[in-house]
Amino acid sequence: MRVVIDRVSKTFTDRRGQTVPALDDISLSVDAEEFVALLGPSGCGKSTLLNIVAGLLRPSAGSVYFEGEHPAGPSVTAMVFQEFALFPWRTVRANVAFGLEEAGLPAAERARRVRAYIDLTGLAGFEAKYPHQLSGGMRQRVGIARALAVDPAVLLMDEPFSALDAQTRQLMQEELLQIWERTRKTILYVTHNIQEAVYMADRVIVLSRRPGRVIASVPIEVKRPRTEAVLGEPAFVHAVDRIWGLIKSEARAALREAPP
Repeated sequence: MRVVIDRVSKTFTDRRGQTVPALDDISLSVDAEEFVALLGPSGCGKSTLLNIVAGLLRPSAGSVYFEGEHPAGPSVTAMVFQEFALFPWRTVRANVAFGLEEAGLPAAERARRVRAYIDLTGLAGFEAKYPHQLSGGMRQRVGIARALAVDPAVLLMDEPFSALDAQTRQLMQEELLQIWERTRKTILYVTHNIQEAVYMADRVIVLSRRPGRVIASVPIEVKRPRTEAVLGEPAFVHAVDRIWGLIKSEARAALREAPP
């Protein structure tokens, strides 16, 4: 499934009744099975754009549409949030099953899918645990399994590993790449971390400070499958340096701006 974002702008109204532009004339596409990272300084509208793609927000101008075949019934998109957003009263199994219950799938099909995605995300043996009994990395695995279980054509991820410690984050990045290699979902991944964007993505879309505009689309010429070994490769270092060069002045200017 291909995602097309066509001249999208978004303006909010603050508590004083003043308009605050968040996004300005954003046009980009994410090809089928492509892993694209969306990166920019704090407050540039990355998460706002992701929520528009998910259908959680309406754009003030422009449109988002999807190209390609997708079976009737399953959601086109599913979201993995920064905050784990799990139901604390549900077990791992029940959290993963939630979207399937909402879709009205028969019990046998729900059980089959839940088992498949629990196995895929390394949660076997933890099915009966509750979120408070899991580590941060395990809780985010549940969030990923829940999103994948509804079989979306496009997986949307909003800084999913930013709340994790550095070691767990690296391990979760590797696990997500392995899952992507097996499922080949189209992924739009929001992050503020340049190294993470380059490590994960086929292409990095760089946004300006607020209101967010597309500065550049940077292809990542690092071979797959990727492991920690690529972090020292010249192509990886060159991509990180190039993106930092594009975003440095924007990030500095964003620090001087008052929040909306």
